Amino acid sequence: MTGALPFQVQLALPEWIPDAVSGAGVVATDADKVALAIELSRRNVEARTGGPFGAVVFGPDHRVVAAAVNRVMPATCSLAHAEAMAYMLAQQRLGRARLNRDDEDRPLGPFVLATSSQPCCQCYGATVWAGIDRLLIGARSEDVEALTEFDEGPLPQDWVGELERRGITVVRDLLRDQARAVLRAYGEAGGDRY
Repeated sequence: MTGALPFQVQLALPEWIPDAVSGAGVVATDADKVALAIELSRRNVEARTGGPFGAVVFGPDHRVVAAAVNRVMPATCSLAHAEAMAYMLAQQRLGRARLNRDDEDRPLGPFVLATSSQPCCQCYGATVWAGIDRLLIGARSEDVEALTEFDEGPLPQDWVGELERRGITVVRDLLRDQARAVLRAYGEAGGDRY
């Protein structure tokens, strides 16, 4: 190791992200929210700008607050998962660590995370603390592991119940086949982990 100790982390999304979400406007249905996350995951694979995962944070007005894709390999950062990136971007944009609470802990929601695939153990933990009210999921973790080489890590046995006990409603299997198709394409292409 040489050089000074780093004091800053820089993570960037692909340049195509703003165009991919610029015309989204109000995204009213759960399926449409997940469709946008799946579209981001598909574009990330096709552009070879990261792994097959997309995530979008929506505010109470059903508009995009932040959108992200997996950037682990391009950023050389194991934390740069789509969900974590979306949470960080939304938190920076809104200026608060808990998206759905103000400085005096009053509710501001509902805030929603739509994700192309079920959060891994890391993103599950981030979901507990990010301050969302609803989690919308496309593919399941078993789909991710069956169709790619990714290890999703351990989750509590009743992970859905744990989130719901914390006030986070979980909706699974939205457009699951479409989400699985992106994972399958990534896995069949060799899953280069780009």
